[in-house]
Amino acid sequence: MPKKKVLGHLKLRIPAGRATAGPPVGSTLGQWGLNMMDFIKPFNDQTADMMGKDVIVHLKVYEGKKFDWECLGQPVDDLIREAAGIQKGSGKPNADKVGKITDAQVTEIAQKKMKLLNANDIDAAKKIVAGTARSMGVTIEG
Repeated sequence: MPKKKVLGHLKLRIPAGRATAGPPVGSTLGQWGLNMMDFIKPFNDQTADMMGKDVIVHLKVYEGKKFDWECLGQPVDDLIREAAGIQKGSGKPNADKVGKITDAQVTEIAQKKMKLLNANDIDAAKKIVAGTARSMGVTIEG
């Protein structure tokens, strides 16, 4: 079987279970001439259990208006904000600390996102998560 030519890689942040034909889904897929309903219904079905949380989706667009997609789950920064119980990170992370998370919470987030992080083991994944937390003004206890 001949390999299909990839025309584009798209990355979307969409509320789980709530994709609609409006922006950002409709405008992005419409630019490529893709059938929105071929994405919206399966996406909403697959992400219904995460309702209300934003998820990252990667779409590959092929010749002939074909595409496939992969749901990568919640972004690391959302998981950190959820664990710390804050609405947003700090504008000045070095000076203004906005929340705290425990080492156990860092480990839990690292385990959830391990396959998507550029890390060989859990310790390296924890360092990546801890760095993201520090850049948001969240301190790590323990």
